[in-house]
Amino acid sequence: MKLPPLEYACPTSLSEAVALLAAGGGEARALAGGQSLMPMLAFRVVAPALLVDLRKLPELREIEISADGVRLGAMVRWRDIEDDERLTAAHPLLKAAVAHVAHYQIRNRGTVGGSIAHADPAAEMPGIAVTCDAEIAATGAAGQRTIRAADFFLSALTTALKHDEIITEIRLPAWPAKRRWGFREFARRRGDFAMAAAALFYDQDAAGKAINAHVGMIGVGDRPCRLPEVEALLNGRTIDEATIERAAEITSATVDAQEDIHASAAYRRSLAGTMVERALRSAAA
Repeated sequence: MKLPPLEYACPTSLSEAVALLAAGGGEARALAGGQSLMPMLAFRVVAPALLVDLRKLPELREIEISADGVRLGAMVRWRDIEDDERLTAAHPLLKAAVAHVAHYQIRNRGTVGGSIAHADPAAEMPGIAVTCDAEIAATGAAGQRTIRAADFFLSALTTALKHDEIITEIRLPAWPAKRRWGFREFARRRGDFAMAAAALFYDQDAAGKAINAHVGMIGVGDRPCRLPEVEALLNGRTIDEATIERAAEITSATVDAQEDIHASAAYRRSLAGTMVERALRSAAA
């Protein structure tokens, strides 16, 4: 299908891009990788008056790893993460999740910032951001601000980003070398959006008991979420078979699951429990 009539701009600086979005008064959209936005344009789901292409902003393409954690520029592509061997140690949960993002062609063009801004509840990157207490940096006409991932995603395809703001980077906290982690996803076909996925990690104290447990769910509700009841169960316990089974039960009982054409809410609750069970077994292995 042909795109709707629109104006196109390709700025060469962040300030120029912000100015264009601000001048659009809510009728302009930023274009990153385009893997979600272009189909939405083709199907007339959105019809902005102006498309602001961010491809000429090289400062948004950097991956930085330091003692403070990992900084992903908004225009970093999925393949950039896959190809960066430093991330195998610096953030293995991120690497594992990206391997489930769509297909190679999409991973070759899709971007981190585009996925965060699009806010599909079944997408992997928003779930990783929420699970890992990420911070999202945005720049707009009023200046720069930092938004906690937990506060960024409001509902399906809806975020706290203002119409004149551009995501510039995603900051993931430092990853301890001995951290235990797991990622499990179920989709109808390889590369499809997740019907349910679990991303989790925990550290261990001197006695081998779990501390700082983070358990996130993807593709179950209208936004990625954490499971505080499951985290409370894990903290202070040895992650043995009984604990894993109980975590799966609590997940299925407490997760806020939605129904759609692919699955009932009851099925998704059950599937969520299974994903948490498998991710915990992987982490504890």
